[in-house]
Amino acid sequence: MKKQEKVLHSYKDIVKEQWYYQVTGYLDDCTCDVETIDRFNNYKLFPRLQKLLESDYFRYYKVNLKRPCPFWNDTSQCGIRDCAVKPCQSDEVPDGIKSASYKYSEEANTVIEECEQAERLGAVDESLSEETQKAVLQWTKHDDSSDNFCEADDIQSPDAEYVDLLLNPERYTGYKGPDAWKIWNVIYEENCFKPQTIKRPLNPLASGQGKNKENTFYSWLEGLCVEKRAFYRLISGLHASINVHLSARYLLQDTWLETKWGHNTTEFQQRFDAVLTEGEGPRRLKNLYFLYLIELRALSKVLPFFERPDFQLFTGNKIQDAENKMLLLEVLREIKSFPLHFDENSLFAGDKKEAQKLKEDFRLHFRNISRIMDCVGCFKCRLWGKLQTQGLGTALKILFSEKLIANMPESGPSYEFHLTRQEIVSLFNAFGRISTSVKELENFRNLLHNIH
Repeated sequence: MKKQEKVLHSYKDIVKEQWYYQVTGYLDDCTCDVETIDRFNNYKLFPRLQKLLESDYFRYYKVNLKRPCPFWNDTSQCGIRDCAVKPCQSDEVPDGIKSASYKYSEEANTVIEECEQAERLGAVDESLSEETQKAVLQWTKHDDSSDNFCEADDIQSPDAEYVDLLLNPERYTGYKGPDAWKIWNVIYEENCFKPQTIKRPLNPLASGQGKNKENTFYSWLEGLCVEKRAFYRLISGLHASINVHLSARYLLQDTWLETKWGHNTTEFQQRFDAVLTEGEGPRRLKNLYFLYLIELRALSKVLPFFERPDFQLFTGNKIQDAENKMLLLEVLREIKSFPLHFDENSLFAGDKKEAQKLKEDFRLHFRNISRIMDCVGCFKCRLWGKLQTQGLGTALKILFSEKLIANMPESGPSYEFHLTRQEIVSLFNAFGRISTSVKELENFRNLLHNIH
């Protein structure tokens, strides 16, 4: 009996040790390691970032959840109660937020109205003041289609509505099965530069998913150029991050007396445990850390844009707007101090013509993924899918835009570079989701440590 207990005890130690150490060390194609990210995110950045995202500027996001799926005729929608999204009433959204999306300050908003009127007339009215004529060039919408990695919603559409993100949190809704798998299958199979002959490990727990298929897939992946490999890791990291959120805010109890949400360690292990996923789970989590570095670097690079005196997080409340800009700059300067940023110059760095072609393919593939979000049947999943893909697309726009002058605060960013309020809100909230995922990994480690 004692021998049997000893064996059982050893097995538990192995399981505990396997989980605790399975996601560690350096990340592929990076100079950074998991431990550095954990320390930086969980103890320096996460608390201040969450406070920023609770402010009015960042909590209200305008989205069109009624756009039809552009790829297949499927009108089925999730009927589960928790899949629903509650939009804001008109009087719930600050007036400053409801005005023009390119506005960075009260003064700029006044100018924009004149500019938009001039645009509707088809030309710049020469009777406008010199300041206003200059603003036409600086603040109105330019043709930046070559920079955009996302197909954004038309927020002027009657179907576009403001949503309070704090009242519609991302969590497990019960949306699963063939419909949910179809979305991810289309994303991976048709948009990640993958030939049909190579099979991706979809669900290692399912029959027919074994080591041979996994090894074939990863041999193919490692043989790709660094840009296409990075593309796959970004999508896999986003998928992993979403699964962490669903496991961390799982519906544990639903009765007429109480609805309880919390950490579901069983669900988490089924998705990420090294043994249960035949080694696939840790790969997914490392891709999550890779995604973290990409978005972190974009925020570091765009700091001069937000440091401009004419930029405000404008809601109409001058005191709160000023306080929030100070907090925003604190967060961005903390990010700037991170010692091991991803080097985006390692991507698209070969022959100029070939690099430009590859960059355009990269951009078009990601735009396609942003369109697939309109095919998600669960409205809450669609909301957060659209927000997070737009946020990542904005990060990629920042990293690879030729219009942005980065790392040159003395000269300031080019006024040809623009971010709409939609892009700003999605950029920070998307990174907030990744930051939360990294923090939740620590929470799951502690929970599993106590279990075993």
